[in-house]
Amino acid sequence: MKDMLEGWFMWFIFFWVFVLMGSFAIGGFFMFRKFLKKLPKEDGKSDMDWEEHYVNETIHLWQPDEKNLLADLVSPVPELFRDVAKHKIAGKIGELALKEEAEKINQDLVIRGYIMATPKRDHKFLRKKLAERQIETGPYEHLF
Repeated sequence: MKDMLEGWFMWFIFFWVFVLMGSFAIGGFFMFRKFLKKLPKEDGKSDMDWEEHYVNETIHLWQPDEKNLLADLVSPVPELFRDVAKHKIAGKIGELALKEEAEKINQDLVIRGYIMATPKRDHKFLRKKLAERQIETGPYEHLF
């Protein structure tokens, strides 16, 4: 009986060692990605610094309807990552608004910024959301 308990307990410990090592590996991967985004580029600012700059410079251009549209478009993103995704997309929208010297953020800028800021694998969710809102995707096909 003693050998059986030791065998069972040994496998239990091995299982938890692999679970913890896997968790540390996954967490380390995401921490390393964040670290790379914080590294300064040639201009002295990191990707995250520029993102923050664009959001701060264009915060006054956002209208309630556009904020609601962005919130609706990012709703398929898991809640844990939704705020980060929204901030990244808002940064890209702000970049476009500053480049185009827009008077205010409009629906067109939100959709173009969303498409440009998200990976291709997420575009199917965007198409579905735009169809639900009855927004034509034709003008944006070149960005998909």
